[in-house]
Amino acid sequence: MPITAKLVANMITTAGAHRVLTVDLHAGQIQGFFDIPVDNLYAEPVLSRYWSQRNFKDLVLVSPDVGNTKRARVYAERLGGELAVIDKRRISGGEVEAGRVIGDVKGKMVLMMDDMITTAATVCRAAQLCRDCGAKEIYVGATHAILSGQAVQSLRSAPINEIVVTDSIPVGRDKIEGIGKLTVLSVAELVGEAIHRIHNDESVSSLFSTEGNRP
Repeated sequence: MPITAKLVANMITTAGAHRVLTVDLHAGQIQGFFDIPVDNLYAEPVLSRYWSQRNFKDLVLVSPDVGNTKRARVYAERLGGELAVIDKRRISGGEVEAGRVIGDVKGKMVLMMDDMITTAATVCRAAQLCRDCGAKEIYVGATHAILSGQAVQSLRSAPINEIVVTDSIPVGRDKIEGIGKLTVLSVAELVGEAIHRIHNDESVSSLFSTEGNRP
């Protein structure tokens, strides 16, 4: 975890902030860098609501790497799917070598969830591996659509049926049209409700019914 996160935390505090509201921090430990209260929201209810409406049959939640297994388990429990994990090795910041799928995806509907999509190297290699292992359809979801470098081109050509992200980071029309299979969900209601509860000294954690099972 870069020490620059502490620098940013200090800058926000020095600027006069009394409380910070975030959505799906990449590393929960970042909350400890702040000297003021931090509320880290989870976009899981927004994304799960969307996926539950699809009524997937033979669903398998695939974690694109071992470190993301807990997140995949949360969605598997929420959506009623099985769980599989991809064993991978990162060669460099933008190059990933996916080894094998630990679990059964043959003939199944695969859903891969992550907190963010940056270069899309991990998710694209994982999707190709699942397709090579016989997955029927492949869907991808993430909270933050950073989409840097060759992400748009990579996602467009990847064997993925649909990619769903939130508007925690504004997604330009050029990226939406460039990928061609990207759906953007709003977290405005989630953030607005959290602000309302904070203002009225109400519980923020009760927004998430799966207490203890968060990513």
